[in-house]
Amino acid sequence: MVSLRSAQQQLRKRRNIVEEALEDFVQEKMASTQAPAMTLAREVLLAGGKRYRPVLTMLAFESAGGEEISEVMDLALAAELIHTATLVHDDIYDFSKTRRGKPTLHASHGLAHGIIGGDYLFVLGFGLGGKYEAKIVEKMADTCANIASGELLQHEHIGNLATTPEDYYSIIDGKTAGPFATACACAAIVAGASDEVVNSLEEFGWEVGRAFQLVDDLLDLTGDENMGKPKGGDVHEGKMTLPIIHALTMLHGVEREQLADVLQNFSDDRWNELVSLLSTAGSFEYSEQLIENHVNRALLQLKSLPQSIARNLMEEVAKRSRSRKK
Repeated sequence: MVSLRSAQQQLRKRRNIVEEALEDFVQEKMASTQAPAMTLAREVLLAGGKRYRPVLTMLAFESAGGEEISEVMDLALAAELIHTATLVHDDIYDFSKTRRGKPTLHASHGLAHGIIGGDYLFVLGFGLGGKYEAKIVEKMADTCANIASGELLQHEHIGNLATTPEDYYSIIDGKTAGPFATACACAAIVAGASDEVVNSLEEFGWEVGRAFQLVDDLLDLTGDENMGKPKGGDVHEGKMTLPIIHALTMLHGVEREQLADVLQNFSDDRWNELVSLLSTAGSFEYSEQLIENHVNRALLQLKSLPQSIARNLMEEVAKRSRSRKK
């Protein structure tokens, strides 16, 4: 096992590799006819972030026996480019004006530029992913299609108090968990791993992605604006996150009616009322337990892999997904 300090250093090292690769990629495009589009896109691409997806792609590759990181770097960058593209588009249809404390692309440059910037990032991601074998390209295509389906499903359930946990998981599997799973599985394929190892790493990605989204939902309710979005953003947008779905299921009578009224007529001055009702329903504790379950299942998937520094670091990333700490 690696020490906490060593793990932090190793993860920082890999994030730095990703940052350098992204900067080189941006500079390459800036020196080409794509400069106008990249001038726009680089504002969000180089705006920071923890780079979970490319780092996990690299670690999955190493855990599966891969040795030359250069072999998987295009795949790692593709994961980050596609993720960033989804953020740009997500901000547009959520009418978000800021992300990570900075104006969103469409807020600062207009709707048309926001759409073009997101589309451009998608194309770049597809281009890098398309360099690999057909099996990987097919997985990436399916994942991106499922991102779109997840987004549409989420919008169909905006403000829908009858949304079920099954609906919720269909949404987050498409939007969040699927891309994590595909990045890990494809990295293992690049490493030449067995089907068993590919499947284990894919399942790891599913579970970490689910934990990641559940934590995001809790942060929206418990508050940490440094994580990239204002507290209560999901509630204002009418998104049915799992803590809210759980509370609607557990509360009855007057309290259930009160929660429905809060959600349907939400304003900032009803924040404490909402939190109190969620606490009464035990929805925070319920969500925290589910996060723990997903993390534990992710860790279990790694048990079949040979012991390595990369595997230990994947375990550390899974544990950190409980709270999204750096």
